[in-house]
Amino acid sequence: MANCAIVGINWGDEGKGRMVDLLTENYDVVVRFQGGGNAGHTVVNEKGKFALHLLPSGIFRDGVVNILGNGVALDPESLWGEMCDVMEKGVALTPDNLKISDRASLLLPWHRRLDELEEARLADKKYGSTKQGIAPFYSDKYQKKTVLAGELFYPEELKKHLLSLMEWKNLTLTGVYGASPCTEEELEAWVNGACEKIKPYVCDTGAFLKTAKQEGKNILFEAQLGSLRDLDYGICPYTTSSNTTAAYAPIGSGLPSAKIDDVIGVVKAYSTCVGEGPFVCEMFGDEAEELRKAGFEYGAKTGRPRRVGPLDIVATRYGVEVQAATEIALTKLDVLGYMEKIPVCTHYMLDGKVTDNFPFPTALEKAKPVVEYFEGWGCDISGVRNWEDLPEAARNYVLYVEKAIGCRIKYVSVGPERDSIIIRN
Repeated sequence: MANCAIVGINWGDEGKGRMVDLLTENYDVVVRFQGGGNAGHTVVNEKGKFALHLLPSGIFRDGVVNILGNGVALDPESLWGEMCDVMEKGVALTPDNLKISDRASLLLPWHRRLDELEEARLADKKYGSTKQGIAPFYSDKYQKKTVLAGELFYPEELKKHLLSLMEWKNLTLTGVYGASPCTEEELEAWVNGACEKIKPYVCDTGAFLKTAKQEGKNILFEAQLGSLRDLDYGICPYTTSSNTTAAYAPIGSGLPSAKIDDVIGVVKAYSTCVGEGPFVCEMFGDEAEELRKAGFEYGAKTGRPRRVGPLDIVATRYGVEVQAATEIALTKLDVLGYMEKIPVCTHYMLDGKVTDNFPFPTALEKAKPVVEYFEGWGCDISGVRNWEDLPEAARNYVLYVEKAIGCRIKYVSVGPERDSIIIRN
């Protein structure tokens, strides 16, 4: 059995969804193993253009089982809305091709409110949250103050549990933030609404995955965000609240015995960043706006303009190490076609010295980029499907990146569509 994890190498938004959608034809099961509805995977295929936030990106492939694992921040309201949007566009969702772990914790009605209140309190010191309740959710999960999806099948016990949690959480809402309390009526509406609608999809996915493993099924593990947003290895505190690394995939998926055979790290041909925090290679002004428009760099969840910059070799090499990537998918190479000279952040300058090591988060604010320029190719490459047909300058750029980050680039994406891909032998 071959198991593969598709993960982000940088700040997220690298194009993981398009790679999952492409490669799922070789897999039987796709598992989303961490994160919540706070980021998006954009997928373009024969069925249309989709911005997925919780649904696994393998949902468009017939015969593939898609699972939301126990490591996911499961927001019933957001998930049901997303499911409806996908189904309205002709994609079938049934308990046969979409399964939700009964051990996944539910993002509760107050989590988004707490996220918004805390960002407002932080003011100019905010972390750049998407305000989808992710940090409060994971905080409560590790305090054992959430409910599991499987509790939906035990309504009497669920009601008691929710009321107990509400009593505790209202102390924070009213006492710390001076906000209005959550009410029993709100909870009842939440349970009887979105929770009941997703309930048919909730099951023991751990047992399903165990059987799949025994039967030799191929499993693809899908991550959200990237290495630099990992809770432990990212740019703290400007991270997400879960582990975005391939190493967490077996735990967050519900199959802790899984062995990951391949790790495909996704890297954008330039750098983007949504949210706050150090971004050493950041571009500003007209140069940044031109790149932003060329790549249509706006958040799939929030619509916020992404911060942009040249490819950051120091950060990317670090991300490859964190993910233990075995192969790289380089996306959006076509976007750089308008540039005569292509900038690349090849090193950092820190405390007067050139370094290739990614600094500790506290020191990162002082780092400055060392930028070198590479010859552009000045043409549209979106129709190219063979490595040999790429302009020499484009091939040289890819080969430079491959050598600099120390990991083979197997996939080169030249457009958002499923077939806009070059696969190197």
